Amino acid sequence: MEALSHPNPNWFCPKTGIYTSKHSPIPLTQNRLQDLVTFLFSKPHKGEKALIDSLSGLYFSYSDVRSKVEALVSGLHQVGILKGQVVLILLPNSIFFPIVLLSVLSLGAIITTMNPLSSPQEIKKLTAGLNIGLVFAQLEKVGTLDSLGVPVVSVPSDLNYDSSKFTFFDKMISCKQQITFRPVIQQSETAAILFTSGTSGFSKAVILTHGNFIAMVELFVRFEASQYEKESWKDVYLATIPMFHVYGMSLFVFGLLSLGSTIVVMKRFDAHEAIRAMDRYEVTHLPLVPPIMAALIKRKDATGCVLRSLKQVSCGAAPLSQKLIEEFLCRFEHVDLIQGYGMTESTAVGTRGFNNKNCKKYTSSGLLAPNMEAKVVDQEDGIFLPPGKMGELWLRGPAIMKGYLNDEKGTASIIDRNGWLKTGDIGYFDHDGYLFIVDRLKDVIKYKGFQVAPADLEAVLTSNTEIIDAAVTSDLDEEAGEIPVAFVVKRHDSNISAAEIVKFVAKKVAPYKKVRRVVFVQSIPRTPAGKIMRRELRNCYCASKL
Repeated sequence: MEALSHPNPNWFCPKTGIYTSKHSPIPLTQNRLQDLVTFLFSKPHKGEKALIDSLSGLYFSYSDVRSKVEALVSGLHQVGILKGQVVLILLPNSIFFPIVLLSVLSLGAIITTMNPLSSPQEIKKLTAGLNIGLVFAQLEKVGTLDSLGVPVVSVPSDLNYDSSKFTFFDKMISCKQQITFRPVIQQSETAAILFTSGTSGFSKAVILTHGNFIAMVELFVRFEASQYEKESWKDVYLATIPMFHVYGMSLFVFGLLSLGSTIVVMKRFDAHEAIRAMDRYEVTHLPLVPPIMAALIKRKDATGCVLRSLKQVSCGAAPLSQKLIEEFLCRFEHVDLIQGYGMTESTAVGTRGFNNKNCKKYTSSGLLAPNMEAKVVDQEDGIFLPPGKMGELWLRGPAIMKGYLNDEKGTASIIDRNGWLKTGDIGYFDHDGYLFIVDRLKDVIKYKGFQVAPADLEAVLTSNTEIIDAAVTSDLDEEAGEIPVAFVVKRHDSNISAAEIVKFVAKKVAPYKKVRRVVFVQSIPRTPAGKIMRRELRNCYCASKL
């Protein structure tokens, strides 16, 4: 799968410290009254099958998607959902998920999504202050949501459902289509309130507009598709990552539907089922997160699966380790592997990898998306840094969020007066313009004034064949300020000691980077996207010392 060339050589300005995309700018729609759904449906393509349920094989065609959305819009209107109201989506992946979201947005209402496994207490805490008018949830969750005090619609997981168990939903999605009442929606108006993962602090409510999502579709999904000499409507994607997350939402709910691609939907990831689905539906593209890649590698070793139709795997949400990259490339030599970088606050837009015959940078997050700018800033003195120098990544462009909900102070702390989003991620651009993310700013350890990136030490630790997994965080130290502490999952038959691990790392890193303490654990806590939950590790470690 060969990427095309990049036309813009003037991508870094030493005077301003601004990195500009190496790709030519893309003109975005100037129609301020074109909302996201109208924009998506305005894109011509030859796609036929839109959404396929991986287990049953039942599907929505592209004409079905449009008619179901228009019907559900009428149903939402009849139950009193108004422009500006918030509709809470508590659903796992299903072929109904995009239908629900597109219908809500068509009315000018606002979507907010959460992990359907969230507890009632978590849901109530996060939604406090939101003007929620309706909830879409799984049938088994309906009874647990009474405390929200709003109507709850149970949604089936596939097309082959018992309508007597889903009477409310069935009535709404079977409404006579009446689209004359649709309100005028401006691009600047709020489309979604999405919550950050909160791995290094409290979860925040991110406000994303219709314009943000339109920019995402153009600068991320449609642009990436244009970089390859192929017909995008013939592509088949497997949806294993959650649609309630900005990464999955950007691809499977919005972007790919504008291209006519086919989306095979899995309710939840299972390695055996994923491989079966990829063979059955001749999947060509697999967006994933690191834990899914690890599971596929393990399944490959156990079964010898080939996945002949698969052309590209793209990883986002969390960085891949060098070890995982090498293992994947060794086992799936025919598959193009790329990584990408984006945040909820940037509507998943940032960088994407592109490989060609002369340039394969598997460990990079890729090149800046069109229309996007970046800076790399020294955390100590605020100086803007050139290629090859590591600092905090700042982003600016049309996909950057409107702000945090009801948090002017928090918004001002992360977006400056010139529109630069301070990502909190540490990285650098190489001399070819490729971005490499090193770590989170909040996770960087300060040892006697020196900066130690946990990800660097984790790569060293997992290179040891005795170690299955590892995470590094910090502990306070009176003399050094902070010291690196390693949490290690060793092989079940390994007798490696903490002292041996300390010695192993010391041979491979600068003296100030050495691991000072080692804690053996059964597993490393991670989010569903694969991000290490360092705060949880720190809390457990501190509690163990009491």
